[in-house]
Amino acid sequence: MGNGPRTPPRFVPTLTTVLEPTVLQQPPAEPAHAAADPPPVVTEPSQAVALSPEAQLSEAESFRLEEQLLHRVLQRVDLSLEERVSDAVGAAVQLHLDTMIPALRAEIEGVLRALVSEALARELTDNPGSTPAFRPQSLG
Repeated sequence: MGNGPRTPPRFVPTLTTVLEPTVLQQPPAEPAHAAADPPPVVTEPSQAVALSPEAQLSEAESFRLEEQLLHRVLQRVDLSLEERVSDAVGAAVQLHLDTMIPALRAEIEGVLRALVSEALARELTDNPGSTPAFRPQSLG
């Protein structure tokens, strides 16, 4: 077998963005297995490299790194969340509207029938001798 870099299977997640604090402090005491050179100081995010597992961060640096990571993740989630919530609310509103329309039509029809009946009754009581303008035509 070769000692060259292996390509992981496509279903294995891979690191696409690397975050590193802009200033790294040298750990107080390096373990025996730690690298001899300290990690490079990176100010440009595009040139950031992954921290080695042996790298020790101060509590403040660790907190700042976590905050940066949390902020970036929340920005990505916000974009997706807004779109998905909008789609979900739209679908729910449409579903409720579809179930309400028949009931609304029936209610509106009942109200209109009552209004027309009342208006017709008032017209007939106000003008008892009048006849409707339209008369059914006889067929005979």
